[in-house]
Amino acid sequence: MGLFSIFKKADTLPPLTDDEAARLAANSEVERQQQAARQREIARATAMKIDAIESAMEADIFNQPEPAWGSQRPPRPATAATSAASNDDDLGDFPTTLLLDDEALPVVTADDSAPVVEEIAILYANGQQAVAQAMLAAAVAEANRLNSDRTTWWMLFDLYQVSGQQAAFDNLSIDYASTFETSPPPWNAPAALAAASPDWAGLTPTAALAGALDQHIAPQLERLRQLAVDNPVLRLEFSRVTDIAADGCALLLDALRQLQAQQRELILVGAPALATRLRDGIAVGRRDDGEAPWLLLLELLQLQNREREFEHTAMDYCVTFEVSPPSFTPPHKVAMAPAQHVSASPDRFMLPPIIENQLGALLPAIQQYADEYPALVFDCSRLTRIDYACALQLHGVLAGFEAGRKIAFRDVNHLVTALLRLLGYASLARIYPHKY
Repeated sequence: MGLFSIFKKADTLPPLTDDEAARLAANSEVERQQQAARQREIARATAMKIDAIESAMEADIFNQPEPAWGSQRPPRPATAATSAASNDDDLGDFPTTLLLDDEALPVVTADDSAPVVEEIAILYANGQQAVAQAMLAAAVAEANRLNSDRTTWWMLFDLYQVSGQQAAFDNLSIDYASTFETSPPPWNAPAALAAASPDWAGLTPTAALAGALDQHIAPQLERLRQLAVDNPVLRLEFSRVTDIAADGCALLLDALRQLQAQQRELILVGAPALATRLRDGIAVGRRDDGEAPWLLLLELLQLQNREREFEHTAMDYCVTFEVSPPSFTPPHKVAMAPAQHVSASPDRFMLPPIIENQLGALLPAIQQYADEYPALVFDCSRLTRIDYACALQLHGVLAGFEAGRKIAFRDVNHLVTALLRLLGYASLARIYPHKY
């Protein structure tokens, strides 16, 4: 077949012989392998370039030589056993603001990950998203054939979310569900939320509601309103609410509406569970507790962007109270976080969406946080990427704290988790990737 014959009209092309079809399939496989090899060479070249850059920066970061790529890494536990012991240390001696019951949560260990995961973590950390995405797609295809580890799946899910690729995310969800016969992770793009206040970092004002949701929550909500004056990001935790009263519903509803009117960025913990409790306590046609529980349920459904459930509940509300149903408004600057096993609300230091070039003003803020709190909890729910140099610099800062200092990284995406594990953070801190 001539070289230019492929450009002829389809109706003039003769059918391929069996031999030609076999050669075409073989050539396609060779090209795929060559492409994968080229991507790996790019990754290795990038790693070497990073080493050269950091050798020049070593005086500014650690004042000591940085080991070359592949020779040594920041200190890690000597064995898997010591790694497990480090990560399984009881946090029961934390202050009451910190986590006590962490056994139910996954902890990243310091075991070496597959080389391809390390290469992808470095590429993504240094802004080479397209190459990282191509390598992840190839790794997921290989994992799909082997039905093996899910790490690359979770990394690709996170990459699609932080880059706003919902269609690709949905396609991957279908493959994930059919491969592992389980529900895929929900779509929740942190990039849109992070754009609301991109440069903000620091302690996250939190109201952790516990026990009965009644008139006694008023002081906590008032304090949160006052903190909202100087803080663009606020956190509300509902995971320990055990009972609900109409007066408490009215107070919480008013606070939520006021904070949204002030354009504050909200992080809600345990909102789905609270919505379920509210739904269990109401019934169509029953007005005993008034409208507040219904309106709070509608508010929570709206904040979770659950439009279909909102519409159904709004019609039930309309029938019950014989009023016009409220209309659905998409949430603005609201994120959901999973419920966690905590004894009290941790005073978390929230990291910004992107950390690159140098820690800059983030460094003294972290130092001040460390001076005021004996145990440190870094909230990574808004963190989409930290570059290699900054991750090394932060590792050096944490390593400089006194021995035995309790440190935890919470709600870390799996791309950042792979980088932190690569750099030996598991020997300094407990790392909790967000759950899929």
